[in-house]
Amino acid sequence: MKQFAVIGLGRFGSSLARTLIRMGYEVLAIDTNEANINNMADVVTHAVQANALEEGVLKSLGIRNFDVVIVAIGQDVQSSILVTVMLKEIGVKKVVAKATNELHGKVLERVGADIVVFPERDMGERVARWLVSRNIIDQINLSPDYSLIEMAAPEKFLGKTLQEVDLRKKYGITVLAIRRNGDFIISPGAKQVLEKNDILIVIGQNEKLKLFETAD
Repeated sequence: MKQFAVIGLGRFGSSLARTLIRMGYEVLAIDTNEANINNMADVVTHAVQANALEEGVLKSLGIRNFDVVIVAIGQDVQSSILVTVMLKEIGVKKVVAKATNELHGKVLERVGADIVVFPERDMGERVARWLVSRNIIDQINLSPDYSLIEMAAPEKFLGKTLQEVDLRKKYGITVLAIRRNGDFIISPGAKQVLEKNDILIVIGQNEKLKLFETAD
């Protein structure tokens, strides 16, 4: 099971941490603000009030052993950059850093961030789902229970027709379109064969979509 650490528990970091927990993953939450820690203490696996700018603190928390560390520090651009640098120097495998603007994002990429996200465009919940899925590209929440997702066709379905994979019966979801080499196949028929690099646009209940996203 993947382990995540979230540094910074503002609106974005808290949303992301809550979503990862709901999806069944272990989450370490770190923030300097006692109130933020108290708010998340009963939500995440571990919540620690600490200064992530202290390298010794990060090492003592075993931060390099986490699969993904998300730097969700608020408006303190300098701190987010320094923490990102330290995480990569410590040996964290994947660092996802929140940027406040394009320039900040470019700096984060230069100092080693593996992925840069912009909260104004990427809600915490969407980023969380993207982080743990091997296939999902984008997700639009249509209601609390239903979503539309864009994802790579699972390898096990390649070379098969939509009738053969029978997504409606097995997963309770509907394929609205297939994006293939820049073109769209709208309302694909039952005899449509899925090919490598196909992108599926499907709609369904969130719980059923989650099962489909993790299909082997």
